[in-house]
Amino acid sequence: MGASYYQFCPVAKAMELLDERWTLLIVRELLSGSERFNEVRRGVPRMSPTLLSKRLNQLVRAGVLTRRDDRYVLTPAGLELRPVVEALAVWGVRWIGELGDQDLDPKLLLWDMRRNIALDAIPNGRTVVQFVFPDVPPRARHWWLVTEAGTADLCDTDPGHEVSVTVTADLRHLTQIWRGDLTWDAALRSSAVDLQGPGPLRRQIPEWFTLPRFAAVPRPVMRDSGGGSQVG
Repeated sequence: MGASYYQFCPVAKAMELLDERWTLLIVRELLSGSERFNEVRRGVPRMSPTLLSKRLNQLVRAGVLTRRDDRYVLTPAGLELRPVVEALAVWGVRWIGELGDQDLDPKLLLWDMRRNIALDAIPNGRTVVQFVFPDVPPRARHWWLVTEAGTADLCDTDPGHEVSVTVTADLRHLTQIWRGDLTWDAALRSSAVDLQGPGPLRRQIPEWFTLPRFAAVPRPVMRDSGGGSQVG
């Protein structure tokens, strides 16, 4: 548990656990379906394994998680945090819209896309989608998403399979699509995203990935100082 606020207020008591760095993001990962240590870690790639282990143990002791062999499972108390996390996501999209360059992470973006992939919409057999980000350092520029037999695997080294479709985009543009700030159609028309591969597969790409629920959150119309309006 974090330092006490020494208040009887239930908000204060809850935040003694939940406002420690990374804790709610770990809960977010577990609510998104991650159960094993390495699965959670892929959703918080900039968190040290030592700190992740510490936070998971804190959540177990607090009764938010239970440990079953090598899996972490949310208890009823943990599951009850779902509307809290979802409300924070909606609020963040609606009111904290600006992303700095350091907020952009290809590993986190593609991991989230991988777990939201619509496997039923992808052709049978092996399908390989290569992602190329020309604007990121070479070590993180190329990624491969491989689907086969109802499973999806994200690779940061070439798996050696024939590529079905190549998606080339600046990391910011693809992140904007995933957040709901930019549509696939607009990105393709403006050449912010380029698709290479057979025509039928190129046309299907937007259907292969189910956008997160928060992508549909309406953005507020903000008034600028000159009396005009702008989308926040």
